[in-house]
Amino acid sequence: MNRIFRRLQLLSAGFVSFTHGTNDAQKTIGIITLALITTGHASANHFDVPTWVIVTSAGATAAGTYAGGWRIIRTLGQRVTRLQPAEGFAAETVTATLLYFTARLGFPVSTAHAISSAILGAGATKKASAVRWGIAGNIVLAWLITIPCAGLVGAGDERLTRVPAGNALAVTLAVLIGAVALYASARRRHLATT
Repeated sequence: MNRIFRRLQLLSAGFVSFTHGTNDAQKTIGIITLALITTGHASANHFDVPTWVIVTSAGATAAGTYAGGWRIIRTLGQRVTRLQPAEGFAAETVTATLLYFTARLGFPVSTAHAISSAILGAGATKKASAVRWGIAGNIVLAWLITIPCAGLVGAGDERLTRVPAGNALAVTLAVLIGAVALYASARRRHLATT
């Protein structure tokens, strides 16, 4: 059975990848297009998403998945609970189906929330103690902290752009934050390999 479900997981993982693009990439496309309209670079009356926005969003989603995807998969598939191929197939299929129908209905849903919940459910079907609830709690806490922190950073950035030379300060701040994030990521990888 494990051999069969390992092969079926190629299909379910492909389905998750497809629905991930129909959901998360669309949110990025919407934000960039909204920024183009509000700055006057695109018309709200003759709305058309530029091809470069679609390509950029797809590239950013792919790069983000490539950069952090394996760590997330390892955490969810091994640290939160150990999934067998049949359970992994079930979690992926449920996630992809949920993402597909919510995308068709126009509901924005987080792929990370959907797959995490499906994996927790698949792990809990064995027994409740099969799930490391402390790690799952940390994931939920990170979700809860992310939204207000993103709002605070956005509000601070908006305030910063109102001061003279604020746009230059905002860009400089974004570059500095990106550099710190890259340094922290490289440092964490270095510590993990030593």
